[in-house]
Amino acid sequence: MHVIRINDLTDGRLGDFANLTDVALRRRTEPAGGLYIAESPKVISRALTAGHRPRAVLVLEQWLADLEPLLADVDVPVFVGDSDLLEGLTGFNLHRGALASMHRPELPPVAELLRDARRVVVLEDIVDHTNVGAIFRSVAGLGADAVLVTPRCADPLYRRSVRVSMGTVLQVPWTRLSGWPDGADELTSAGFHIAALALTDTAISLDEFAATAPDRVALVLGTEGDGLSNAALEAADTVITIPMMHGVDSLNVASASAVALYALRTELRGP
Repeated sequence: MHVIRINDLTDGRLGDFANLTDVALRRRTEPAGGLYIAESPKVISRALTAGHRPRAVLVLEQWLADLEPLLADVDVPVFVGDSDLLEGLTGFNLHRGALASMHRPELPPVAELLRDARRVVVLEDIVDHTNVGAIFRSVAGLGADAVLVTPRCADPLYRRSVRVSMGTVLQVPWTRLSGWPDGADELTSAGFHIAALALTDTAISLDEFAATAPDRVALVLGTEGDGLSNAALEAADTVITIPMMHGVDSLNVASASAVALYALRTELRGP
């Protein structure tokens, strides 16, 4: 760990942390550069535990002591500055104390994730990073084995997704499908029953489906607002819906994922 105290923002090595609030910019530059941003000592710790390598760290002076045990044996520059200076760089107040630019891990093949899985979640074109992060947290907490995201789905490693997931996106096995709904064929070939969560006239209740759920289930969740595409519904073996009350027809997709995963849990695993 090499501590570097900064007094201005001219150091080119600070580029990983510039303009973090520009969502469109970061969506392009982070994946292209093979990086993602981990925010807060807790998330940085989970990233390191997952075997991810940091490229640089940015930290407020008063938080440096909290990071030292995590980074003591890591060869990485740690840039330290005051709150106003770092806010000018990143675009927001670092109230969580620290940021790390991390090298993105190589995504595994779909077949590798499916090999020993019993419950997987497919995210079709979900564009809200908060929802993506919340779904990953449900997956981790309720024992699903993996997540597959479609080509147009939001980046699970975007800073907000990682933060909302409480770092669990760094622990849950996931990968991006090369195509969709063509990717459904790979699920079927691996023996998965594809269950689409949607409101249709042919849907059966989640309770009914969970009572006799197949051993291997792929739960497909659709984008905010429009829900699942017609192609996804056609690829499904079963369409399921969560019974609702008081004239409410559905839940937010992240909330719905938690309800469905709890109903379909194979067991409640430990950490």
